[in-house]
Amino acid sequence: MTPTLTLLLALQIATPPADVQAPGSQAPASPAPASAVPASQATDQTGGEGATTGRTGPAIASPGGDIVVTARRRSESVQTVPIAVSVIGGTALAETGTYNVSRLTQIQPTLQFYSTNPRNSAANIRGLGAPFGLTNDGIEQGVGIYVDQVYYSRIASATFDFTDTERIEVLRGPQGTLYGKNTTAGAINIITRKPSFTPEARVELSGGNLDFFQGKASASGPLVDDKVAIRLSASVTTRRGTIYNVRQDEWQNSQDNKGVRAQILWRASPNLDLTLSGDYARQNPNCCVQYYARVGTTQRPLNRQYAALAAAQGYQVPSTNAFDRLTDVDTDLRAKQELGGLSLLADWDLGGATLTSVSAWRFWHWDPSNDRDFIGLPITTVSANPSQQSQVSQELRIASNGQRTLDYVLGAFYFYQTIDTQGLQVQGPAASAFLLNPTSAGGRNPATLDGLTARNTIGFKNTSAALFGKLTWHVDDRLSIAPGLRLNYDEKSGSYLSVVTTGSGSTNLTSDQRGVLAPQRYDPRFHNWNLSGDLTISYQFTPDVFYYATYARSYKSGGINLSGLPLDAANQPILASATVKPEKVNHFELGLKTRLADRRITLNLAGFWTVIDDYQATVTNGQLGVLRGYLANAGRVRTRGIELDSAFRPTDRLNVYANAAFTDAKYVRFTDAPCPPELSGGSAATVANPPSPAGRPGTSTQPSYSPANCDISGQWLPGVSKWAFSYGAEYQLPASAVGLDGNFYAGYDGSYRSKFSSNPSRSLYTDINGYSLSNVRLGYREGGKWNAFAWVRNVFDKDYFELLATQSGSTGLIVGQPGDPRTYGVTVSRSF
Repeated sequence: MTPTLTLLLALQIATPPADVQAPGSQAPASPAPASAVPASQATDQTGGEGATTGRTGPAIASPGGDIVVTARRRSESVQTVPIAVSVIGGTALAETGTYNVSRLTQIQPTLQFYSTNPRNSAANIRGLGAPFGLTNDGIEQGVGIYVDQVYYSRIASATFDFTDTERIEVLRGPQGTLYGKNTTAGAINIITRKPSFTPEARVELSGGNLDFFQGKASASGPLVDDKVAIRLSASVTTRRGTIYNVRQDEWQNSQDNKGVRAQILWRASPNLDLTLSGDYARQNPNCCVQYYARVGTTQRPLNRQYAALAAAQGYQVPSTNAFDRLTDVDTDLRAKQELGGLSLLADWDLGGATLTSVSAWRFWHWDPSNDRDFIGLPITTVSANPSQQSQVSQELRIASNGQRTLDYVLGAFYFYQTIDTQGLQVQGPAASAFLLNPTSAGGRNPATLDGLTARNTIGFKNTSAALFGKLTWHVDDRLSIAPGLRLNYDEKSGSYLSVVTTGSGSTNLTSDQRGVLAPQRYDPRFHNWNLSGDLTISYQFTPDVFYYATYARSYKSGGINLSGLPLDAANQPILASATVKPEKVNHFELGLKTRLADRRITLNLAGFWTVIDDYQATVTNGQLGVLRGYLANAGRVRTRGIELDSAFRPTDRLNVYANAAFTDAKYVRFTDAPCPPELSGGSAATVANPPSPAGRPGTSTQPSYSPANCDISGQWLPGVSKWAFSYGAEYQLPASAVGLDGNFYAGYDGSYRSKFSSNPSRSLYTDINGYSLSNVRLGYREGGKWNAFAWVRNVFDKDYFELLATQSGSTGLIVGQPGDPRTYGVTVSRSF
């Protein structure tokens, strides 16, 4: 094996399958000069770019070889980079079926991704990043998404299919002193293939069950000799839905994605590269449905629990087994989005340093339609929040070239974003029965809520600016000390106007109507300066044993509530809830990176302890009008854990990897949290009437009483498993087929996640049991040109939920979103 057999060495903690260049293949033509290599570009010591055309499986560097990355804005051996980082190459993405961010979780144990539709998506690392629940635009994500160094402000705008992707890097822990935006949990860097001065092209076609089709193509070459090169790429993904709607006679939760990307590289001078990029993607699936999963008893009166309410309407769901994959929701579903933008990347080699400028404009347009009562009764007949988002950003950075006694990265970052949202919610004729007390006059009359409509006009402006830098002092050949500092300013302003009308168009509302949809108007504001930093000490004990220790003090910007506020006794919004304070993060990490057996074995270990004060949590309460929940500050949360990565190459034919993550994430102090479903729905508890036992429904003679809030200190953070694993192997056998010399190969990739909570306040009704998934592939590849393989994903057709949620109104209905069933198909790719 030669040193050019790259990417990846098992970098750090929970490394997924990585790419290795196939025997006989060539490194991508015309690599950029070292001073102009994009951030986090991986190379080996021979100077070739990280291969993305080879086989999957964690790479073990050959004797004498070394993998080099520039994750810290300069070239360094990956095994001496004091950052927890994992990398997945382009071929590994294709062979494992990882064509969007959500699928990364199966090969990244420390990454969690949850989505009920593109807008309501969240990416977390080590259990941190975004509060669990429906999206609130007024706060920022803790996991930064970067595509070719451009920051994407919303995870929703990063739910596209990967197009012409060279590799993806996942960095864990605060990343505020090296990257443009301050991200307190980590960053996901997506790096696309760059224009080449040697003509090349790639085509990849996949087909499978569920009418699955995916096509990807790219072409690159020179426009003007060795001065200007272009790269064009496109992708299409379509798939039939996995859930059948018996009422609408159609498959739902389908896929319908299209995307194009163009890049033009101008080598303006031997030391100056300019790259202009543009992209556009459109998704218009028949999506996204959640439906009946189970029923859990609340403290609501027995005749107002789900079973009694459904029986009174003469209603039954098509199946009480969610894995029959049947629904009858009566609102048309839509999850249409358009996104795209332009960026200009400039790299100027000044000799001793490289000056980099990243200028970008991006947009994201969202046009949804949801069924928020989750069943086939007309309770909420319209629930839609169309949104138009636009952002501009500018990053300017200078980084020293090569290693010297003192290396540095200094930068400035500016970001401006606007969001306009037009919300619409309409109640139907069954709403009164489900949402109102039947003992009241209004509760007995379907007309009370039928046609009740809330029209919400929401505006948001977000400005962020920062100065950041990191120095690395090489005390000697083994010891390095690297302090970093960041000065950040954030300003947010918003407007929220909800106009509520009755079915007849009147704005004169009864108390029953106001209790469901209340008119609101408020204009929240937030601004804040903060200073954060980190310190890393690393030591090269031997050429193949490396230690590091990091402390980071970081901040996640405060925010404003843009989904409606809780109401006081006079049904007026509680304005003190309009803003949330910044999160204050203290992070500690120890890491060990080792290579053994002539570098055929890599064992890496990291331990971390992160404490967050004023954690931003999603809160719900008994008020029906706050359907989406609002934001509040929890007292303190803590996540700690150990992450182990191992990769082995016992022979040149066999790759094996096994990665593990233990994550202990909990609320340390949250004394006024929302209560779980089993402690909700009853009359307000008082001193004279203390809270009733959990899950005991009220009766006419013995009502149940629910606490206004609950102390959930010590409980799990939602969405994170205590144990997570990824593991796999690939074996290849040299052979000739149809006149081509190549390799037959067989690969297996497995993953496991233990039980986790799917509710902000843990509930036995919404715990998701642990599950394991297995994927296999069998194929033939030749010289980096051809690759054809058959694949099966979720081989054992495991039934599992991606998430669970509750129906509004404490009815006890639990709805879910099942993971994909077994899928199978064939992929063929060709490089020219």
